[in-house]
Amino acid sequence: MRRFCTYLFARKNSCYSNVISTLVPLTVTVIVTHSSTHHHQLRSSVTVPSFSLSPPTFSVSSQLDCNVSSDVRYWSSSSVSDVAKLYEAIIDNSNAYDNMEKALDSLGVLLTTDSVVGVLQRFQFEEKIAFRFFMWAGHQDNYAHEPLTYNLMIDILSSTKYKAKQFRLVCSMLDYMKRNNKVFVPVDVLLMILKQYTEKYMTSVQKFAKKKRIKVKTQPEINALNLLLDALCKCGLVDYAETICKRVKNKVKPNANTYNILFFGWCRVRNPNRGMQTLEEMIQMGHAPDNFTYNTAIDTFCKARMVTEAAGLFEFMRTKGSTISSPTAKTYAIMIVALVQNDRMEECFSLLGHMISSGCLPDVSTYKEVLEGMCLAGKVEEAYKFLEEMGNKGYPPDIVTYNCFLKVLCDNKNGDEALRLYGRMIEVGCWPSVQTYNMLISMYFELGEPDGAFETWHEMDKRGCAQDVDTYCVMIDGLFDCSKVEEACFLLEEVVNKGLKLPYRKFDSYLMQLSVIGDLGAIHKLSDHMRKFYNPVIARRLALNQKRVRISLREK
Repeated sequence: MRRFCTYLFARKNSCYSNVISTLVPLTVTVIVTHSSTHHHQLRSSVTVPSFSLSPPTFSVSSQLDCNVSSDVRYWSSSSVSDVAKLYEAIIDNSNAYDNMEKALDSLGVLLTTDSVVGVLQRFQFEEKIAFRFFMWAGHQDNYAHEPLTYNLMIDILSSTKYKAKQFRLVCSMLDYMKRNNKVFVPVDVLLMILKQYTEKYMTSVQKFAKKKRIKVKTQPEINALNLLLDALCKCGLVDYAETICKRVKNKVKPNANTYNILFFGWCRVRNPNRGMQTLEEMIQMGHAPDNFTYNTAIDTFCKARMVTEAAGLFEFMRTKGSTISSPTAKTYAIMIVALVQNDRMEECFSLLGHMISSGCLPDVSTYKEVLEGMCLAGKVEEAYKFLEEMGNKGYPPDIVTYNCFLKVLCDNKNGDEALRLYGRMIEVGCWPSVQTYNMLISMYFELGEPDGAFETWHEMDKRGCAQDVDTYCVMIDGLFDCSKVEEACFLLEEVVNKGLKLPYRKFDSYLMQLSVIGDLGAIHKLSDHMRKFYNPVIARRLALNQKRVRISLREK
């Protein structure tokens, strides 16, 4: 055995010496890439000396010339500069309504596989932006996607379960284009992909119809097509979505959901003209848009400061819409707030008169949205005028309406206007409710004025408005927060004497506050009081469950 080991060792040394004798100094250029927030490129020229038993000495010359990635790629300095230019142009035009394609065209960058891969790696967590750039790059002259770029794009679109579910059809199309070296998917292949997806992932409708012996009138592939169009529209590729819809409409008949997806897509990219064309085509095909479709579009235009286009769509909704798509109080509220924010007050109150004359009365949520929009725009006087106008039309505001208005003012910490509104309520004979005083007390504590909260408390006693549990909770919380411990303990004792049932979370919070100050007598008294309402075992179990939830959220 010893002889055999000696033979192997000698054989190994002889082979090793032969290899050493053939070694010559080499200069190797290595590009190491790693994706991070700051993208740097480091090219290292490493001179490898001849072999010796002593530790080798390396001379390294570094040049700033590499983009960091998880794999090893050989990039030139021009490729890195192109990636930086493309990245900046995409970041500056990353919104769905920005013309990213035009900005990229204006750069005049000659695309290569390395530059495309570099850009995609920088947007590996922004799949929608990455896919939009990928589609633009695939239609450029003197460039064609290689399998490497296809694989990278598919990996980005399927990196999580949610992305894989949303872009599964897109990935199937990209896989076909990669395997067949094509820049588009033929109609028959697309129909086959839709059919396979339907048979694999959308079988519940067919199973239910078969079980109940119901004949499904719509084609099963239409649901898969809608998912594909929705994925493209969310990436800002509405043109591609509409093109695909036109190519397959002879084979798969679009339904109302198809047109809604395209319509929302045009609204997302802020192209109202194309959206109106889609809407008109939808009506011609016999599909009636619903209120949700119109309201979403009008809200989108208003948020984009396209009030004129929103008004045009609103008029289209009134004149050409069906009964189920006539304007609702929500629609009027969106338009009124948009007109107020753009200082078009005459049109606002004209629209308000039309709303009342048409019999469309605002509900509580509508009042809140209108008043909140006016207050956020700094139009408090217009909000009062809105209430007066409603009163003149025969719909005077009640306590719920005033409370909605007061909540907006208290949330914005506008104390002067809140007191002014409170005085107005007293003048018109609309007596404040306990919720009114609770909002005022909470606002005073947020403003750091506990004296105002005490005055409100005494005002409740003068008006004969009894405090409820919420009033006590708001007051006690505020007193503990502003270090008025004695007053808070006095109110807690009053809660016990009146036999009020505190919410369990408040009870737990007050025990913590009392344990901080070391008042054992108050702790025992409050615990004995709450034991009348809560089973100790169940309460303890609830507290442990809440603690586990908090710990799990911290770990995430």
